[in-house]
Amino acid sequence: MRSNTFLLGASLLLVSLVLYTSSDLSEGVRKQKESLREATRKVASTQLERTKERFSDGIIGEIVHRKEKIVHRRRSRNNRTIEGLKTERTRVDNKKIIETVTAHDQAADLSDLLKRVATPDKTIIMTAINDAWTAPGSLLDLFFESFHHGDHILHLLNHLVIVAMDQKAFEKCKSRHPHCFLLSVDGLNFASEQSYMKGDYLEMMWRRNRFQQSILELGYNFLFTDVDIIWFRNPFPHLSQEADLIMSTDFFVGDAKSLGNYPNGGLLYVRSGQNTIEFYKKWQLSRQQFPGKHEQYTFDKIKGELSARVGVKIQFLDTAYFGGFCQHGKDLRKICTMHANCCIGLENKLSDLRNVLEDWKNYRARIKEGNFGYFSWRVPGRCIH
Repeated sequence: MRSNTFLLGASLLLVSLVLYTSSDLSEGVRKQKESLREATRKVASTQLERTKERFSDGIIGEIVHRKEKIVHRRRSRNNRTIEGLKTERTRVDNKKIIETVTAHDQAADLSDLLKRVATPDKTIIMTAINDAWTAPGSLLDLFFESFHHGDHILHLLNHLVIVAMDQKAFEKCKSRHPHCFLLSVDGLNFASEQSYMKGDYLEMMWRRNRFQQSILELGYNFLFTDVDIIWFRNPFPHLSQEADLIMSTDFFVGDAKSLGNYPNGGLLYVRSGQNTIEFYKKWQLSRQQFPGKHEQYTFDKIKGELSARVGVKIQFLDTAYFGGFCQHGKDLRKICTMHANCCIGLENKLSDLRNVLEDWKNYRARIKEGNFGYFSWRVPGRCIH
């Protein structure tokens, strides 16, 4: 179409030149010449405008970046690949939109956060939340409150990273704590209460497990705590320096090194090293062997063979010091934490945890008054016995 227009313009121009140079033109011919010259000017003008448009489009086309076409990859110091895009749209003078893409590197953000939070020996405390657990009076409130009423443990919050599993939880976290990290997963909704083994519960647990591996890969040790755990005393003096991985239990069999303990990943200490990183990689891969099962079940099935293969020393925590609703010590002079395990339903957890925290406050008040007599938990509750 464009070539035909060009040929037409050239033909008109040639005809006009012939007519113009004729020496014996009639008046009618001269009028026809003027008409053709005007048509020629219009065609030339149209061609010029189209040429300008094509030239302009070509320049703009070179600076427009489409986010669907670009993936920014960056290797972190441990050679992990992180992908992320942030698109900014800018309007220019000719009203075209220019899209520029900048990298949003989660690994870099996380690394900076860990540097600020970690202890001198590169250890952090970590918990995970969603929107349901951050509501007023919910689990996060009780979790924070326990640190304020604990035995000289308030300073430990300086080393706490709160991992938000959805945007709403992240915004609420930032309003209450300086060290928050958003870990969202496209296509999944972790904001609502996650009932045991239902909905997105499994994916949330495995995603959390993979994030723990990321902490190890960045060279940091971590003590992970579920947000439905009440803290009373500093747990670190009770963590063996011989072990690479230390996990709490639903039921403790009396020997910290026994693989016969009933593991619960609610309180989990892992020391960073090539052996523990390899353990986590194999742990993730083992999910395929146990479809429909959570990471704790899978750990229990593979812990013996896998720990021997990769050289990870595993120990378990005594419920006399790290209790739960499944099994707990009765001596409040020893207790470090209490976990709302063996308990289904957010309201049931909250009810018993509030009573547990109230019992602890009463115990502390009695100690201040010089009453060192025996004191224990109010049982039974909705879950605790």
